[in-house]
Amino acid sequence: MNLPKIIEKQSDINAHEIRSNDHLLLILPAVKKFAQLKGLPLLGILQARMERRGVKLEDLKKSPLSSDLDQGALATWLMFDPRQAAFEQHTAMRKAIQSLMAEQPREIAIAVGGTAEQRRMAAESAVYCALVNSALLPLRKKKDERKPLQKITIYGHKSDNAYLAQRAQAAGNILSRELTMLPANELTPGLYRERIRKLAGEENWKCEEFDLKKLRKMGAGAFAAVAQGSEEEDAAIVHLSYRHPDAKQTVALVGKGICFDTGGHNLKPARYMHGMHEDMNGSAVALGILLAAKRANLPLNLEVWLAIAQNHISPKAYKQNDVVTALNGTTIEIIHTDAEGRMVLADTLTLASRAKPDFMIDFATLTGSMATALGSRYSGIFSNREKLLDSALKAGQSSGERVSAFPLDADYEEGLDSQIADIKQCAMEGEADHILAARFLMRFIENDIPWLHMDLSASNCKGGLGAVASDVTGFGVGWGIALLASHSGKL
Repeated sequence: MNLPKIIEKQSDINAHEIRSNDHLLLILPAVKKFAQLKGLPLLGILQARMERRGVKLEDLKKSPLSSDLDQGALATWLMFDPRQAAFEQHTAMRKAIQSLMAEQPREIAIAVGGTAEQRRMAAESAVYCALVNSALLPLRKKKDERKPLQKITIYGHKSDNAYLAQRAQAAGNILSRELTMLPANELTPGLYRERIRKLAGEENWKCEEFDLKKLRKMGAGAFAAVAQGSEEEDAAIVHLSYRHPDAKQTVALVGKGICFDTGGHNLKPARYMHGMHEDMNGSAVALGILLAAKRANLPLNLEVWLAIAQNHISPKAYKQNDVVTALNGTTIEIIHTDAEGRMVLADTLTLASRAKPDFMIDFATLTGSMATALGSRYSGIFSNREKLLDSALKAGQSSGERVSAFPLDADYEEGLDSQIADIKQCAMEGEADHILAARFLMRFIENDIPWLHMDLSASNCKGGLGAVASDVTGFGVGWGIALLASHSGKL
């Protein structure tokens, strides 16, 4: 993917540069009185616009204000407050960037004011929001007249490393969204595996594929049960490895990659099946984190395990009351064929934990009950370690991708007691299914590996979320980088 070029200028923007730019974002320091902004450009126009709209200075922290200039340019003002939560900062910045990007400019200019630290924070936030929203995401219309953003010029701050972290995270988020938005016929398990192989070659990652023949021979019956309903036996668990010469820790990332989910024999109604090409989002998030970590040069070893399959209805498909044996020998009573995500993750988690990473994280659009609990603005997390849960919550605050922790107490597992197998796949009642799903997954982690599970209820949020303007959010990439960076000593 080609991100826009960034031009950095330490000096403040001047009148000539204002006239030469058609799309301007002017980021004001957080002040209480208009007089404190003295010396900044275009204040007369801003003040007149504020008076006409009845806008107060404080309002500019949440909602940007735009105005056409005499020479035909578009200017947008935003007040950046370093004391605000990262989510609030990103939301306001995204709205400001959107006001400019709506005209599909080839170039935008961003001017930051305030102290050196305020300028740094504002510039990093603005650059990230501009980069992450610059991508031309998949569109299959007969005429596609969109124009890519080609250049971002920053006035008032020069970074130490050419915005490496922001570019890396934006690239990872865009990869996640691009893959998630592809139509199901363009991202079958076979085609997805081809894309991953190509990406692995470009990024110099080691790539290993466990196809169905190999998985059946290994005894991965939980994964195979879901995959057996597809006519084409193109499902696989894909394993990617990235090594850093200075790494002191190895982290495993596991992603659910159900390329389309019909629900199987427990067929979804049309309104719930629509959009199920996005059910592979967990795998796309894991890939996005891997790409971002590599480009940001995080000193960690990463092992990424992607459970790639489809959940189809066919005479061969698994069904209610089947009993299958997972890779770790656990027998599973099938209760509902639409609970396929935990099935493919079960064997994938076992494989990942057998490699004995320092800790592991899995990502999945797993349960409707998590979306009921949180809506689409947070994602839910579970962990078998309190310290890892604390780190995850802090990563949510610092990244602006908010997460909420849920209980994982052992007594919940009574709902998965089976009379004929070691465990039920889920409970028919559906109550607290997000918690039962996490308890189920935990049964397949070997060697007592520290583990965290993210149920991606925020993978799709109408109108965008935080820094991201598209409905498909790429949620989890920024959070994952913040968590990994805190464990690598980068933060």
